[in-house]
Amino acid sequence: MHTSQLNKKRQQLDVLIENKVSFAADNSELSIYDTYQSAQKVALHSNELLFCAMLSGKKVMHVESSQYHKAFLPHESFVLAPEQGVLIDFPQASMSTPTTCLAIEISKDKITSVANALNMQQNFALDDLFEYVPQLVHTQHNIQTQQLLERMVHLFNEQGAQRHYLIDLSLNELITRLLQQQSRELLLASCDKPRLKTTVSDALLYIEEHLSETLDINTLCKIACMSRSKFYQQFKFAFGTSPALWQQQLRLKKARTQLLQGHAISKVCFDVGFNSASHFSRLFKQTFGIAPKECRH
Repeated sequence: MHTSQLNKKRQQLDVLIENKVSFAADNSELSIYDTYQSAQKVALHSNELLFCAMLSGKKVMHVESSQYHKAFLPHESFVLAPEQGVLIDFPQASMSTPTTCLAIEISKDKITSVANALNMQQNFALDDLFEYVPQLVHTQHNIQTQQLLERMVHLFNEQGAQRHYLIDLSLNELITRLLQQQSRELLLASCDKPRLKTTVSDALLYIEEHLSETLDINTLCKIACMSRSKFYQQFKFAFGTSPALWQQQLRLKKARTQLLQGHAISKVCFDVGFNSASHFSRLFKQTFGIAPKECRH
């Protein structure tokens, strides 16, 4: 992931807390922050949307405006709305084990253009499904997003003639994934509001409420009032994944939360709906980069 040029820049330390190396593009800027000593309440602010991903170590994020105070760990995304500030603690940072974070600043105009393009393609009854809502998003991201972020580091660090074009393509993908994530969370949050209630939100809620059960596509199609092929097509377009893979992501996310709370691995595995401990462990490591037993430490 780290090219020689990037490594060379990162080794030129200006400060020990949030040492920043940046690469600019047309509608975005990618920065890598390395912190080499523990610190508390370090301020971070951006005029644009800021998409952050932890690479190593641990931060604790404090967003006073929303009373948010939670740990930020590798394989997680933390999205700050434009003009939203955050205070950061670095409880584990040291010279030998720095805390490292990737941050991509994305212009509001770019987000709007991607959302508009997606809305022109979508076929849902819900108008403007893809509309960025400026609020904090903190979630575990999947292996596809992790690979995309690693690819973006390479692209920002390149000097080729196609650099800006390739960065723009990857930026479109990252924004799409962000909008898909936020859309399904907003749909779930609106399930109890009759004005916003849709057949799609009903299907999402059913999956969440029956997380440990075998996915019943026929039931989901009936809830959504769609044929099997139309349901698959629209679900994939709106949320970037199939119903089965989305259920799997929800199961793994719930399992990770329970493991961090100290629950036994075997119990968590079967409670969230997996039938094989080895299959669960393999998927967990593939998704979060660590084995379930490491999550409990």
